[in-house]
Amino acid sequence: MPALPLDPGHSYLLRGPEEQGRFGAALAAALPPASVLFLEGELGAGKTTLTAGLIGALGFAGAVTSPTYALMHVYPTPAGRVLHVDAYRVRDVQELYELDLEDLIEGSRLSVVEWGEGLYADYPAAPILRLEHLADEENGRRVTRVR
Repeated sequence: MPALPLDPGHSYLLRGPEEQGRFGAALAAALPPASVLFLEGELGAGKTTLTAGLIGALGFAGAVTSPTYALMHVYPTPAGRVLHVDAYRVRDVQELYELDLEDLIEGSRLSVVEWGEGLYADYPAAPILRLEHLADEENGRRVTRVR
């Protein structure tokens, strides 16, 4: 298995959506089947753009949108389905488990969870990436692997 393109504690500067997409594609190549990936960062930090790069690299050609109001989107890819979860509006992670989160994750090639702090302990091997705006660049982002 290739290593993730980022070691814990290290950061990359990504300048624009294209670089975010390429970074997402590199992650897709590095993450083994059935992986969970957590993304954190303020609104508009690029979590969904990065996720679109991941999903596109696995063969999905359609639009990838934030699941903020739906909580979850499932994308079929030739490599297997990708689950995209946004837990921002969830008060208690138990709500996600009541929506069969565990089974959905188990049957997915990749599960990307935004705002999933309440799930970190349940998936201790899952990488956590933090995305931040760069103050001096409108489309610039810093992505740091927290774990």
